[in-house]
Amino acid sequence: MSRDTGPQCKQCRSMGQKLYLKGERCYDDNKCAVKRRPYPPGHLGRFSRRDRRATEYAKQLKEKQKARFMYGVSERQFRNYYELASSRPGITGEILFQTLERRLDNVVYRLGFGGSRREARQIVRHRHVTVNGRIVDIPSYLVKPNDIIEIKDKSKKMQRVRDAANANAQGGRIPAWLESNVLEFKGTVLELPTREKMEIPVEDHLIVEFYSR
Repeated sequence: MSRDTGPQCKQCRSMGQKLYLKGERCYDDNKCAVKRRPYPPGHLGRFSRRDRRATEYAKQLKEKQKARFMYGVSERQFRNYYELASSRPGITGEILFQTLERRLDNVVYRLGFGGSRREARQIVRHRHVTVNGRIVDIPSYLVKPNDIIEIKDKSKKMQRVRDAANANAQGGRIPAWLESNVLEFKGTVLELPTREKMEIPVEDHLIVEFYSR
């Protein structure tokens, strides 16, 4: 299954909650589709009942899809991340999301240099980002503690980068495991993120159960 590139608001509505896929629009309840139309997409969506009893499999599948939508990865990529996490010592769910959070496109988004993960992925692919002084154009590149992520000098004038940085600075949404210098468009990975420092609206134990069947 390929990466989902369809309407992102529909993905949020199908999950029944905000996944913050469209940047600042998601923080404005007057623009957020989940708030304006709190029912699944489709012509029968408003007549459906979210409170009907779902099977355990359905709950597990929903959490897995929710995570995939959030990070914008394909089914194959997500399974590979799970297998990598399950092969390492520790709590599988925490390692899974720790790995997803370490993706360069996610870190660029978390640092506030992209309005959404999709926009951050484009910024990385278009060679606007350096890691420790070297250009990296691979969105799935995994950062490490003490890595320095920076927008290239020539790219710091890009309006979309400046707008995203200003919005994130005002909103105070930089996670504790990262340090961001908005004026210099530079950030540092302070440490690997722990579950307490990852504000992710997903029940990771259900994803582990899904793949453990």
